[in-house]
Amino acid sequence: MCCASCWSDHAVAVPIEIAESEVEITAIRAQGAGGQNVNKVSSAIHLRFDIPASSLPEGVKERLLALRDSRITQAGVLVLKAQQHRTQDMNRLDAFTRLHELVNSVAEPPKTRRPTKPTYGSRQRRLEGKSQRSETKALRGRVTD
Repeated sequence: MCCASCWSDHAVAVPIEIAESEVEITAIRAQGAGGQNVNKVSSAIHLRFDIPASSLPEGVKERLLALRDSRITQAGVLVLKAQQHRTQDMNRLDAFTRLHELVNSVAEPPKTRRPTKPTYGSRQRRLEGKSQRSETKALRGRVTD
């Protein structure tokens, strides 16, 4: 940060906490390779988070639902599948981490774009370049004696 006087200008985004009661977690069998153990141990995690019914602020809900993400259903339920690790606890932690990252990525509203005018110098350089190109092209015409 710059100094104490401009501390208020730099708002630090506080990560949004999600209660475990708002998340539905089911253990399923993981897909892919893994030998004999993969067929008998339910180590993958299916995490379902209902965005409209959650306690998130309204702005965050709107930005989450507006995301073009295939993991969000038509009903507004975010479905995450974690099966990268061998243990259920590690997959559960991975799913919660990914959920928090997704929610915190839209926690801060995007900055509104304020259109600016081109500077006087940039306008002069643009017009100078245009006149140079027109002179170059004018010299390409037919030569007459």
